[in-house]
Amino acid sequence: MRRERTALIVEIAMAVALAAVLGLVRVFRMPQGGSVSLEMLPILYLGLRRGSAVGMVTGAVYGFVQLVTDPYVAHPIQFMLDYPVAYTLVGLAGLVPSRPVLGVAMGTLGRLAIHTCSGAIFFAAYAWEGWHAWTYSLVYNLSYLVPEAIICAIAVSLILHSRQTA
Repeated sequence: MRRERTALIVEIAMAVALAAVLGLVRVFRMPQGGSVSLEMLPILYLGLRRGSAVGMVTGAVYGFVQLVTDPYVAHPIQFMLDYPVAYTLVGLAGLVPSRPVLGVAMGTLGRLAIHTCSGAIFFAAYAWEGWHAWTYSLVYNLSYLVPEAIICAIAVSLILHSRQTA
């Protein structure tokens, strides 16, 4: 039992470290935060492989790591939402391990919901002229999360397929 627990802690630590490295390799970066990368991939994969609780713990730890390494803090509540809470919800992918693409969608939607709330509440001043803060925040966050989700869904599918054929 102790050995399994140690193995799980090591697996989570490795996933967090890999997510941090993948987060540095960005396809593009948005002006007020957010980018397209593969940072969600290790969190999604671990959630699908080990369950949503493990995925959510992995996401929360990664959220704190990202807060330390690449912070954009406007308010204490905003930093909790945009970092540990948003990435915790990425681990929801583990709720549907038999349907990985749906899991990626669920994890991304959780993250989107939190980033959208945070954006509408704390970054409304950045909304384009004539745009409601909530609409702006939703569109802004969709603009980078949809491409990231598509890339991650493809990557997760390829990884899981290669594991099945090996």
